[in-house]
Amino acid sequence: MRLQHFKPDQQLHGYVSKIWVFESSGRVPSEDMKLIVPNGMAKITIPFCNGVSGRNKETYNLSKESQITLIGICDIPAVVDVENDAPSGNIGIEFSPLGAYRILQLRQSEIKNRIFLFEDVFGKPARQIQEIIANTESIPQKIKIIQAYLIKLLMKSEPDPILNYCIEQIKASKGMITVNELESKTGYSSRWLYDKFIDKVGLSAKNLSSIVRFMQFYEQWAKKADYDYAKDHMYQYFYDQAHFIKEFKRFTGLPPLRFAKSDNEFGRIFYK
Repeated sequence: MRLQHFKPDQQLHGYVSKIWVFESSGRVPSEDMKLIVPNGMAKITIPFCNGVSGRNKETYNLSKESQITLIGICDIPAVVDVENDAPSGNIGIEFSPLGAYRILQLRQSEIKNRIFLFEDVFGKPARQIQEIIANTESIPQKIKIIQAYLIKLLMKSEPDPILNYCIEQIKASKGMITVNELESKTGYSSRWLYDKFIDKVGLSAKNLSSIVRFMQFYEQWAKKADYDYAKDHMYQYFYDQAHFIKEFKRFTGLPPLRFAKSDNEFGRIFYK
């Protein structure tokens, strides 16, 4: 397995958090869970070699080679696999919460935890871009083409200053800020903030904060794959052990100790 990162175009700075290319010589070993935990980002993927499947407890999707796929923001884990036991390649573009509502211009709650073919959502323009990318050999050129398309979508939308401020506060606090603090800082009620977040982020501010907080812990643990790290650092982000176990199981589907003993090299590679 090989993962390569690409720097987003300057015009997408702050809107696209990650661009990566994952390549493998064949199917990931069957003993690997192939588990992807929610990271608070909607994304699109472009399988340029082999098809890719994704499933969670709410949906399943198989994207054939070259079919651009839209994955809504998630708060549940998913399992990913390739269609055939053969070489595979997949481009991933992950949107920050700021970028998802600006670029996709969808009610984010309607795509939460769901997977769609990009053309089914965006129609003819998406099909045209998909065909151009499919007929382009160079991977960097494929990325350049999809970024140019995303920039055009971004230019058609307007920012939401209050939402942007709240998202930045959540990010800056590493998910530790409370909804009451956001109320105080913005002057808007929790109900108003809830409706705003559900519409444009897909998750409530509280839920997004939980994911951001969990990812501060998970990203470091994924690099170490050491259960002792969990015991030593859980109290930085969680009230107590019971809170940690509950949140961990919510976002991975497994209790921490069982997860630590499981093979998830595929999921860990995105954080190394």
